[in-house]
Amino acid sequence: MMVTIEQIMSPRVVTVEMDDRISTAKEIFDNVPFHHLVVVDEDKTISGILARTDLINAISPNLGTAAELTRDIETLNKRVHQVMAHGPITVPPSLDIDSAAQLMLTKGITCFPVLQESELVGIVSWRDLLGHYCGLTNIE
Repeated sequence: MMVTIEQIMSPRVVTVEMDDRISTAKEIFDNVPFHHLVVVDEDKTISGILARTDLINAISPNLGTAAELTRDIETLNKRVHQVMAHGPITVPPSLDIDSAAQLMLTKGITCFPVLQESELVGIVSWRDLLGHYCGLTNIE
């Protein structure tokens, strides 16, 4: 039996806007186990993906340490659109997971927003795919 994206995706998707500050995204990542945020524009059209690793690379490693300076704190004022991955590849919920895994590997990406008739209905990451292949569920 073919397994589809819809069967393994997370229907809980957190979005941020392109002009939100990195500090907003950091607060979200600090409080939820998500690894990706979907970035939308003012029309709620998907514009990008902000991965936790994008955030880590964008902020100063000195934040919260004795070496923290004003310029380190100012890295939190960058806008999401400055550090996100632009033009994300989206998939429909009906796509089989083997095709999704192959696409993820060939494109070198870590997640897909899931769209049904232009509406964001979920997100699927490499963790979801790997969890399915290993027989695990609810991977975060």
